Amino acid sequence: MDHRPSEFVQSLERGLSVIRAFDGDHPELTLSEVANRTGLTRAAARRFLITLESMGYVRSRNRRFSLRPAVLELAHSYLSSMNLPEIAMPHLESLAAQVEAASSISVLDRKDIVYVARVATKKIMAVNINVGTRFPAAATSMGRAILACLPAAELEDQLRDLRLEARTPHTITDVGRLRQELDRVRAQGWCLLDQELEVGLRALAAPIRDAAGYPVAAINVSIPLLAQSVEEIIANFLEPVLGRVSAIEQDLRATGFARD
Repeated sequence: MDHRPSEFVQSLERGLSVIRAFDGDHPELTLSEVANRTGLTRAAARRFLITLESMGYVRSRNRRFSLRPAVLELAHSYLSSMNLPEIAMPHLESLAAQVEAASSISVLDRKDIVYVARVATKKIMAVNINVGTRFPAAATSMGRAILACLPAAELEDQLRDLRLEARTPHTITDVGRLRQELDRVRAQGWCLLDQELEVGLRALAAPIRDAAGYPVAAINVSIPLLAQSVEEIIANFLEPVLGRVSAIEQDLRATGFARD
């Protein structure tokens, strides 16, 4: 006997079942696999996947589908499928304790970064940051660390029609200058942001890559302007950050997150 209320929307149930098809053991699925796991026909599964992709909740690559960070707006499905915060959090906590600074991990979602893990120390930013907080990628240390490591075609997609807003008097607002900065970040393997997101705040970030070298996330530390000079930040923070990046990447590969 069907106990569903008369107002029950079956199409919504089916759409959510497509999202739930992805989990820690199945972060990527083909169309056929989605259909099998949801009980939908291939045609119906394809319609739901195309709809979710157009809404920014799903991405497709090489005929395989995966969740996007935008799913955080609905629930924790994305975090469960990636398992990135769970794997990275011990390293993030260790880094924050070692350098005595706030540390975070973010992923790229369209032209924004989305915070997926954070260990705060004392409050140093005017805006409150939690898991799910978004900032323009081009104006953040973690965003630039990820952007600089993207394949050329993906980077061009990111920079196309990009609007750079001045969040502070120091923010880069010219795409040409941003390209130069990304070239520098790519060459050195890390990014130091100096008061471009918020006046009085500096941040040092590095990308977290999968086994193929694709930047799946970035980690950073945030430092008040008066605490240390740029030179001191590089001397005191760069090695610990890069060390944690290496440890996180090893753990991601060991758990099967990074795919060759």
